[in-house]
Amino acid sequence: MLVSIIAAMDQNRLIGAENDLPWHLPVDMKYFKETTLGHYVLTGRKNYESIPEKFRPLKGRTNLIVSNSKIQFPGAILVSSIKEGIEIARKAGEKELFIIGGGQVFKQSIHLANRLYVTLIHHQFNGDVFFPQINWEQWEIISRKDVVPDENNKYACTFIVAERISV
Repeated sequence: MLVSIIAAMDQNRLIGAENDLPWHLPVDMKYFKETTLGHYVLTGRKNYESIPEKFRPLKGRTNLIVSNSKIQFPGAILVSSIKEGIEIARKAGEKELFIIGGGQVFKQSIHLANRLYVTLIHHQFNGDVFFPQINWEQWEIISRKDVVPDENNKYACTFIVAERISV
């Protein structure tokens, strides 16, 4: 099973501001949905709670929430660790699990990932949550698509898919 991370970040690896996205980029939301649809997604509790309530749980996906709390999230599966979430997806026969955030979950799981889906937004924003540093020498970029701004998407961005290089 592939363990993938999917994240959007600005030029400084910023991914969040006060438990929200610091940008509005519909092209990235569409990409996220199309890429993760039909798969297991694993997220931290705070990141899950930052998703607007009308979109929770993420439809068409099995939602795994990493949390030590006993709070129940209707339509989602609570797990106590990232590894437990990965194992549940593996036992269910999942082909590709997507880790979708937030910052601490990315930091604790980047070493487990086989594939990265990075939306690099060509702008700098203010915020308080950052994606961990990526050592690009450990990754091979297998696809790259540049997107120019338009009437719905204020910022240029690049969709990058990279696979971990076997050592």
